[in-house]
Parts: sequence; structure tokens; C-alpha cells
Amino acid sequence: MFKVMRRVLALVAATVIAAQFAPAAAQAADPAYQVLVFSKTAGFRHDSIPTGIQAIRDLGAANNFTVTATEDANAFTAAGLAQYKAVVFLSTTGDVLNDAQQTAFASYVNGGGGYVGIHAAADTEYDWPYYGQLVGAWFKSHPAIQQATVKNEDRTHPATSGLAATWTRTDEWYNYRTNPRSTVHVLQSMDESSYTGGEMSGDHPITWCHPQASGRSFYTGLGHTIESFAEPSYRALLLGGIRYAAGMVQADCNPPTGGGGGTVEGESYTSQSGVQPASHAGASGGTTLGYIDNGDWAGYASVSTAGVTGFSARIASGGPGGTIQIRSGSQTGTLLGSVTVPSTGGWDTFQNVSTTLSGSASGALFLVFTGGSGSLFDVDTFTLTKSTAPTPVEGESYTSQSGVQPASHAGASGGTTLGYIDNGDWAGYASVSTAGVTGFSARIASGGPGGTIQIRSGSQTGTLLGSVTVPSTGGWDTFQNVSTTLSGSASGALFLVFTGGSGSLFDVDTFTLTK
Repeated sequence: MFKVMRRVLALVAATVIAAQFAPAAAQAADPAYQVLVFSKTAGFRHDSIPTGIQAIRDLGAANNFTVTATEDANAFTAAGLAQYKAVVFLSTTGDVLNDAQQTAFASYVNGGGGYVGIHAAADTEYDWPYYGQLVGAWFKSHPAIQQATVKNEDRTHPATSGLAATWTRTDEWYNYRTNPRSTVHVLQSMDESSYTGGEMSGDHPITWCHPQASGRSFYTGLGHTIESFAEPSYRALLLGGIRYAAGMVQADCNPPTGGGGGTVEGESYTSQSGVQPASHAGASGGTTLGYIDNGDWAGYASVSTAGVTGFSARIASGGPGGTIQIRSGSQTGTLLGSVTVPSTGGWDTFQNVSTTLSGSASGALFLVFTGGSGSLFDVDTFTLTKSTAPTPVEGESYTSQSGVQPASHAGASGGTTLGYIDNGDWAGYASVSTAGVTGFSARIASGGPGGTIQIRSGSQTGTLLGSVTVPSTGGWDTFQNVSTTLSGSASGALFLVFTGGSGSLFDVDTFTLTK
């Protein structure tokens, strides 16, 4: 009997000690949400697709999202997509959406939805410029499957935060038609010296993310093999990408120079009329966009014109010079501005020209060239300046709360709001920092009395940075924006505290912090 009691006491003590020293949960549970996995193929079909679907289902079961898998493009309607926080293109190939489905999907992403592209998603929809911009870069070629070293350039993103500086693994390593670095935020790149067949001159992005209007895009070229989907690190990469795209966690995915910019090689066009690359020793990479005559043009499917405010180019001209028109969507699309290109006195004599841009458009970039007769000028590189637009946060992506819960509304971003808000309720966002914030705006709806949103730092009773009045909008599906400036200094996580009268006060669809 004494031995039994001693054993019981030892087990109790061990349990208490284990509880004291148990590691904290890696993250608070996300609110429940839905993800669509789309794997239609009109070209090569990867045998890893079924395994990939099951892996994403497993991730969902463990992380509070449900998965619908389909190869039926009829799912791509406004109503059909509204129920999903993110859509995963799992090794899709070829032309998989018709014009109406493309329009619905673009509206879904631009309105706040999320896109995740896996591997052959870059081998998809070559004739749809918007998709080229969304995925970031299109597939060009690949060498044989082999071991290589991946460099983890950003280890703060939720997709890569658990990885070491380098990652050696076996996969099929894509080369891309263009280098997307200037228009996306690169998370991982290839060490081309670690394998054979890399064709991107040593700068070889393989995983990246970027905002897309009010939505989010995440792409990884990893995931050709069946074995990939059993790798814990690869599954963690996918989970982080899905959570980012779904708006469940914030991450800095702005391209270089805070939302656009970056230098683009003139000869990296994806469509053209009349022009072709020209070799010049003094050019970036030794090549320009050359042989430009009056009326020629070049299109750049991966370069978005959304939010552009300026254009500059490095040019050379041994001819008469001319004009570059900056257009959106097509060679006859919205004219955002133009810049005069002078004769520089020689085809190897380079100088910079620049102009401000006006107008509103979000299509792919097209440059149209005009002037006199003969070869006009060469374009070495160019840069688009873009305004920095903060990324909206889904109201229902809280990591802690009291009283509130998600509510379904067809007109909301992703089809869901932060709802059931009563006086005194609150929501916390562990991944949203209040450091340096100067303003707050929110998209709200109210069929109740309205109320007030308090913006606090650190906890629901933490530093009050400001508050904004929320009016009754006349209905739970009638949305409008409210905003306020913030003051005070704090750096803790964001907490929103809700006050007002009795009953349900209002819903919060999305919100944005200005810094």
C-alpha cells in the first residue's frame, strides 16, 4: 500500500512539474474559416496533387480551417468565392478559368480575398495579365529533380519563421520568365551554386508574397514531389502562407521601397510588338530593350500599376529620341503619364528620365513608344514609384476576444465580419503592432444603434490611442468607412474595445492602421 501511495504521489508531482514547465502554445487559435483548394489542370498534371490536398486538409483540421477541394471552375463566381478566406491554386496548369470566372476571381482578391499558389500555379493562365501579376512570375523551365539549398531571406514571415538561414532539400526547381523581386517581397531564394540548371543569373527567388489591391498573394515554387507534403518544414511553410493569405496573421509583404519600386529590366517584357533585346556593354546585365520604332510597345504582366505615382527609366539614344507612354492593362489601356526621351548622343551613352503619374488603374504595365522614323532609343531599366498602402486586416482574425464572434455577410471581405458586438466586448490581435501608429480606419456595418471603437495597446485596458464613433448604417449589409487619427506612444499588440448602448451594436469587416 505504501509503495502504491508513493508511486501515486510521484506521478502527481511529475504532472505538476510538467505543467509548470510545459511550453506555451505556439499561437492562439484562429477563428474558424474556409479555404478552397483548386487543382484543375489543362496541361501537365502532377501526381502529387492528391497528396497535397490531403496535406492541406490535415493542416486545416489542426488549425481551425475547413477545406473544400475542387477542379470545377464553376466555383469561381462572386457568391461562390465569398465564403472562402483564401483560394489555393495547387499545381494548376494551363488555361483553367474562362473570362467570367477570371473576372469573379480578380474581384474576390482585389476586394480582400487571399491567393496561395503552389508550384505549377506559375504554369497557369499565361494569357491573363492579371494572373501574371497575382502569381508574381510565370514558369519558364526546370532541370531534373535534385537536391539544392534554399536561402531563407525573411525569417519573420509566418511561413518561414521556423526555418534556419538555409534549407537543403530535394525538389523540382523552377526557373521563371522574369525575376519578380522588384514587385514582390521575396521570402526564399535558390543558391544556384548548389545545383545544376539554375538560369536566373544568381538571383533566383522561389517563394514570395505581396499585397494585391485589398487582398494578399503568397506563392512558393516548392512542392513538385509527393514526398514534399510529408516534410514538417514544408507543411509549416504552407500553413504560414495560407494564414497570411487568409488574413489570419499580418506580415510585411510590401515589395522593395515600401510598396512598389524596385528596378525592372527593360528587356524582361512578357509581351511586345516590334522590340527585341539589344546587347550593350554599359547596360544593366549587358542588355537593353532595343530596336524601338514609332508605335512599338512592351508589356510586363508581373508589374502592377496599382497605386503608381511616378516612373523613371535609364535610357540611351543614338537616334532621334521620342516618348514613352506609361499605360495600364494593355497597349491601348489607361494612360497614366508620359516622359520625353532625348537623344543622348550614342547608344552606349545612358541617362535617366522621369515623370509623375496620375490617374487610377490596377492592370499590368505597358510601355508604348512614339517618335519619328528609325530606331528611337533603348530602355535599360525602369522603376515605378508607388504609394505605400497599409494592408487591411480582417476584423474576425482576432487572436483573443471577449463576447464577439465571426458573422457571415455576403457583402463583407471574404464573406465574414467581426460580429455579435455588445457593449464592453473586445478583440485582440497579437500579430498587429501599435508601434508608430498615427491613424485607424475601419469598414463597418450596423443595423443596431452603433457605438464606439476604442483603439488600445497591449491589452483591453491598455494605453488608449484614440477612438472612433460608429454610426448606424441602416442595415447589417450596408457598409461604410469610419476613421480617426491616433495619438500617444505605445508598442504593444492591438486591442479593439467596443462600447455603446444595448443589444448588438455594429460589425467590423476590415480595419487598417496607418503608421
